[in-house]
Amino acid sequence: MELLTGIFSAFGLSASAGLNAYIPLLVVSLVAKFTDLIELQSPWDTLTSWWVIGVLVVLGAIEFFADKVPAVNHINDVIQTFIRPAAGAIAFAASANVITEISPIVSLIAGLLVAGSVHTVKAAAVRPAITATTGGLGNTPVSIAEDMLSIFMSILAILLPLFVGIFFILILIIFIRWWSKRSAANVQV
Repeated sequence: MELLTGIFSAFGLSASAGLNAYIPLLVVSLVAKFTDLIELQSPWDTLTSWWVIGVLVVLGAIEFFADKVPAVNHINDVIQTFIRPAAGAIAFAASANVITEISPIVSLIAGLLVAGSVHTVKAAAVRPAITATTGGLGNTPVSIAEDMLSIFMSILAILLPLFVGIFFILILIIFIRWWSKRSAANVQV
């Protein structure tokens, strides 16, 4: 069971990084620094350094404010296309390595793919649709909601990783149903 919860935690943290690169890393850093819930192994224990925590706070603040300004948020998403998957890879590898003996390379790739997928959906589909339908006015509230979801999912991934697993399974079922209905509709046309 520990293996499964460790993997669910890693998936939750890396998905959270797809929304905001620095929130899950900061949550992992602070939880590992101040509690016994996470004990990071080397080299991931570097995340508990005050320097790293300080840099994450500064970068997180920059991303927070850049993502709230119209037009700047799109530039931020382009820049984050490289950063969020990397942050997801780090979050996945750091958290998966705590409980499992998963290869660091496999962990990094899995985190990269999860965070990269979440970021791609956000930056290439959701945000442009919101910008188009609201004239850009919806971007700030949606950005705040994404940050709150990232915080919630990061904490949930650490405290109750089984719920994260159930959530991902439900999302997968919904996606498969949607895809099969879409494919059936395309075949009938």
